[in-house]
Amino acid sequence: MPVSVAVSPEFAAVATGHTSQITASVTNDASGVTWSATAGTINPDGDYTAPTGAQSTTVTVTATSKKDPTKSASATVHVVAPGQVSATANTQVALYSISPGAAGNVSVQFGPDLNYGLKTWTQPVPQAGGAVSLFVAGMKANSTYHLRGVVQFSDGTQFMDPDQTFLTGSPPPGQPITIAGTTTPGMTPQSGVELLDLIPPSLTTPYAPAVVTDLSGNILWGYYPTPMGLQSNPAKLLPNGHFLINFSGLAPDGVNSVLREVDLSGALIWQMTAADLNAALAAATCAGCNITVLGTHHDFDLLPNGHLIVIASTTQPDGSRTTVIGDVVIDLDQNHKPVWLWNEFKYLDINRQPMGYPDWTHSNAIIYSADDGNLIVSSRHQNWLIKIDYENGTGNGNILWKLGYQGDFTLLGGTDPTDWFYAQHGPSFVSKNTTGKFTLALFDNGNDRVFPLGVTCDATGEPPCFYSSVPIFQIDETAKTATLVFNPVAPSYSFFGGNTAVLSNGNLEFCESAGSQEIDEVLQQQGAPQTVWKMLITGQFPYRGQRIPSLYPGVQW
Repeated sequence: MPVSVAVSPEFAAVATGHTSQITASVTNDASGVTWSATAGTINPDGDYTAPTGAQSTTVTVTATSKKDPTKSASATVHVVAPGQVSATANTQVALYSISPGAAGNVSVQFGPDLNYGLKTWTQPVPQAGGAVSLFVAGMKANSTYHLRGVVQFSDGTQFMDPDQTFLTGSPPPGQPITIAGTTTPGMTPQSGVELLDLIPPSLTTPYAPAVVTDLSGNILWGYYPTPMGLQSNPAKLLPNGHFLINFSGLAPDGVNSVLREVDLSGALIWQMTAADLNAALAAATCAGCNITVLGTHHDFDLLPNGHLIVIASTTQPDGSRTTVIGDVVIDLDQNHKPVWLWNEFKYLDINRQPMGYPDWTHSNAIIYSADDGNLIVSSRHQNWLIKIDYENGTGNGNILWKLGYQGDFTLLGGTDPTDWFYAQHGPSFVSKNTTGKFTLALFDNGNDRVFPLGVTCDATGEPPCFYSSVPIFQIDETAKTATLVFNPVAPSYSFFGGNTAVLSNGNLEFCESAGSQEIDEVLQQQGAPQTVWKMLITGQFPYRGQRIPSLYPGVQW
């Protein structure tokens, strides 16, 4: 009868210097097998001991029939040198490094105890094996955390690195801030963490322009090297795991701006100053790019093709020796070169001046409509959302519509003009579709709200002059109707800043930058909205608040 040999497991992973049991089964041979290994040792009982040292390797362990030496079977053993945990420039961020000897993926589990509870994203090992380093972020200050690397090899084998600990430190001193988050008893907020874009009362001392907190308000991450004298708006987590933060001066918007990409340790990856942008515009060949800007400000949007859409301010005289400040929208390609530009001075009426002139438009947000490749710009001082013909960089820049008071839409489900939005911030799409019939939300600051004829605000029995609200509109681009489907009044009047988004669980989250300086998650229900969760910020102003799944794209905490 022919002899056959099999081993179990066929694939295994073990730390350097550690032991793994491998079993051989032989058919038609009672004499057993002879063991051999390309590295390390294995005894007659199949106890394999990996080599020691700091080098990972892949070992072949072979069982050969004693009766018929031509018959054998082999197991692949991934021998993995322990990972290393080190500190970074950010006292709340560790660097975990490991070098598996074969292709696979690496992630890190971490938490305050051996239950871990949190995890990083997964990063690939080079095809032939090699070093992988991951930032471990999301830890409270001055706390001991347990970390454990997980290597998932391409053959399905999983390696758990031994537990290690890391002691976080204190963030650098700066302007004081107190953050407190509370959940209404019996309610369940959307899971994740809160990304805060902060503005301090003074720009003369250091502050953290962007922090991430848990839902109780504990700071889990912050960026601290702020260019002095500049404020940030906004800060966004990018698909590559870095943060992009725009810094600019206040008078006028965009002056001395610095657009900066940083990793979780705070290390600079790339930046563009106002001077850099003007040099790029001077070298560009796109239509309208022969322009000088003051700098970028208020918002940007990263498109699926890697292009970056930015807002930048520019000036132009109005014929009466008044210098008017308006904005341009610039499309920067993957190499940060301007390839398309839209200039408000070309498409809007400079004689329309409802608020803030000569700060004429004060564009403060831009969102990308994925369904048709166009852009929607929020012009705060025109009280409009403006959709422009971008068509993924091939559009002619014409205005497709203007949404808001004296715009192109009829307001349904509300009182015109009161229930339009005024001096708005932070629009976002609610529906999955972004063109035709779709839903969007925004924060209505209400600075220069217009009331119907015969209504005197603040008079007895009449509405207050100043209040903020959080409208959600169903938009029909063909019929040019905007139906108000939800419009809770915010807890306080916020004369600047803010944003609004519908979360994955269907609740509405909005940020009040001024007034009560809070972020609220509420149920979408008629009447007084039910608060699910609330965050109060004192000491600094939250320009925007955003619920993100975690500090790692694609990972939900």
